[in-house]
Amino acid sequence: MHEIVPGKRFDRYHELGQHAFGPKLGLWIVVPQQLIVEVGTNIVYMITGGQSLKKFHDLVCDDCKDIKLTYFIMIFASVHFGLSQLPSFNSISGVSLAAAIMSLSIFCSTVTLQLHGVHQSKGACNQMCNMGINQRLQGYFNFFSGLGSIVFAYGGHNIVMEVQATMPSTTEKPSKKPMWRGVVVAYIVVAICYFPVALIGYWMFGNEVEENILITLQKPKWLIAMANMFVVVHLIGGYQLYAIPVFDMIETVLVKKLDFSPTWYLRLISRTIYVAFTMFLAITFPFFNAVLGFFGGFGSAPTTYFLPCIIWLAIYKPRRFSLSWFANWVCIIFGVLLMIAGPIGGLRQIILQAKTYKIYGST
Repeated sequence: MHEIVPGKRFDRYHELGQHAFGPKLGLWIVVPQQLIVEVGTNIVYMITGGQSLKKFHDLVCDDCKDIKLTYFIMIFASVHFGLSQLPSFNSISGVSLAAAIMSLSIFCSTVTLQLHGVHQSKGACNQMCNMGINQRLQGYFNFFSGLGSIVFAYGGHNIVMEVQATMPSTTEKPSKKPMWRGVVVAYIVVAICYFPVALIGYWMFGNEVEENILITLQKPKWLIAMANMFVVVHLIGGYQLYAIPVFDMIETVLVKKLDFSPTWYLRLISRTIYVAFTMFLAITFPFFNAVLGFFGGFGSAPTTYFLPCIIWLAIYKPRRFSLSWFANWVCIIFGVLLMIAGPIGGLRQIILQAKTYKIYGST
């Protein structure tokens, strides 16, 4: 739908929403949901980046003094204080390429580590075969949180307009054709990277697997340490991809609404404050899986599953009960259910973990 109107490109998600629902309503429908996803993703990446750095440190330096997770999140954030000053998606193309390569490296390393450690596991039935009522109830809530995590993993739609806006487009060669091929390849790669890791991990460790599989694995140390650094590089690129649209929104409001001059120090101050804000929230709530499930359901489900379908129905107005109408409504209902289930499971995990968590004291 990037070029749904001939001769016009919708370079921002909210511009498409404004076309479908009107200038004011479209803005209020799209922007809050998009911000929830982007800010939530940046918080999750901060947490995960800090965890991976800590794991790397613990593996390569057995005798070193234990350092709190808080400090590793701060180290990860320090990189983004510099990278956040890059102006656009085109400026971080090298970082994005490195992040994409790291995704495949993480997949290869993790599968190798899982197969290497198969003798350490007790299988998927280790604690699942004989569960009491409370355990089953906990399993249901974890299932809800897991749904949110899956939505998070496949929820890149909220920045797809901004990404396509960087591609040249003409009447003869519209950008939708290479964009469609890129999206198909991207989702195939995501599926190849995620499904084997998930299936082999569950086969090996069952419900004893940690929320971050690389935290569960222990040997060989050198390969686990290398895989965690792959994760760090991948997350550095991913953080910037989701942060740049937020930077654009912040600076647009500051310049057009509050009459600030578009100077270099406005960018420096506004972007530094945003990075510090996400770092602060990551340090305050370092619950990777719970935060992932919550934001996956509450943010990614609307922008990925049912908001695009609602916009499609509003613009194209397909005939009622036609295949297109029916398919879009199935996605809308499915997306709403995910939006309800994911936050329930994620919020419950956050509450349970917060009971025993000493703020700013996590190790």
